[in-house]
Amino acid sequence: MVQRFPKLLIVDDELHVRESLSHWFSEDGYDVEAAGSGTEALALLGRNTFDVIVSDIKMPKMDGLELLGRVRKKDANVAIILVTAYASVDTAVHALKEGAYDYLVKPFDPEELSRIVAKACEKVSLTKENASLKSRLARSGPKIVTGASPEMGKVMELAEMVAPTDTSVLIRGESGTGKELVARLIHTRSQRAFGTIVAVNCGALSDSLLESELFGHEKGAFTGANTRRKGKIELADGGTLFLDEIGEVSPKVQVELLRALEDKKITRLGGTQEIPVNFRLVCATNRDLEKAVRDGDFRDDLFFRINVFSLTIPPLRDRPEDILPIAEHFLERYAGAMGRQARGFSKEVETLLAQYPWPGNVRELANAIERALVVCRGTEIEREHLPIVSQNGEDSAERDQSLSALEERHIKRVLKQHAFNVTHAAKALGIDRVTLYNKMRKFGIERE
Repeated sequence: MVQRFPKLLIVDDELHVRESLSHWFSEDGYDVEAAGSGTEALALLGRNTFDVIVSDIKMPKMDGLELLGRVRKKDANVAIILVTAYASVDTAVHALKEGAYDYLVKPFDPEELSRIVAKACEKVSLTKENASLKSRLARSGPKIVTGASPEMGKVMELAEMVAPTDTSVLIRGESGTGKELVARLIHTRSQRAFGTIVAVNCGALSDSLLESELFGHEKGAFTGANTRRKGKIELADGGTLFLDEIGEVSPKVQVELLRALEDKKITRLGGTQEIPVNFRLVCATNRDLEKAVRDGDFRDDLFFRINVFSLTIPPLRDRPEDILPIAEHFLERYAGAMGRQARGFSKEVETLLAQYPWPGNVRELANAIERALVVCRGTEIEREHLPIVSQNGEDSAERDQSLSALEERHIKRVLKQHAFNVTHAAKALGIDRVTLYNKMRKFGIERE
């Protein structure tokens, strides 16, 4: 890689000052250009990009302060150092308020100016490097295939809008709709993108395990705590904490979580030291939290803290125009990874995909495409490759039933296929165990 030397622009209406400073910094290895007026400097800025500008303040027509304001509008990254023989506190304060990097009074020691310019170049370099890294992080963030529905377009628009802020976000939607992907997208577009996003599935852990997982513990805090362990909140310091299924958190943990949000401090289990934490909170739920608040199952003060900005991801069955584009995305992704030749769907399969209600949403669709590729040996996914189509022709009759009845039959069938093992059935459906238990209660499905 060719080394790039810092570019420096000297602006002064006195020729001998321009020449002496240009020679001085050229000897130090800078790429130097000079201008005799503010107008000439702006013309050079229109053709080149500079790291640092050293400008006199007292110049005819356009002084250094006016030049400072105009340069700031053209390039917010360039560092501007102002020099003058007519020093005043007011001028210095005004220059720094307007965005000058530093301010020097003539006559000055060239060595001192060299040190200031070197530090300014280092600052500009770090700023550009951080901007470049953030841009790469954004490009390499989670890819969310939304299809063409206006509903998902609105969700993505709102996610991009709230991402640069530090506002708490509550993402609502059924299990499998892609809530965690949206949370990760918000993180990568935020000011905390250089930090870590730490995810916790609150519905998958018991009360005591969740408490230890969130807050960590000291050695000897409980049986089996043989070492000190940092909690997820502490690990998310400087980044984002994503709490999935926040509606499943017990009242005890709700209190402790609320305290951590309000005080920005936590205490590990078995410990006494308060540990400061700085994290952004993004939560997700498939429950009606307003109803949970009314029923006394969820604290209203915690709800208000996490529900500052809300996004609702619609279920896949409510946006059928998105099904095929998402299915094609998973087909391309999994076929490449598995070395399969399939590159499309038959017309019959396209119709089946569009008509099926997808109770497990995007996650179930992804699982269905992956399973189809396992058994497919041709270049096209056919009807018999899809796990949503039974072998006894039930699917044609089911299409004439309500979506609710179809969902109930499908869940029953999957449960039977897995001998009513809820964990395995939930995985096959593309939903979590809590959601499956809720659906079983809703439809009155009992173990056989």
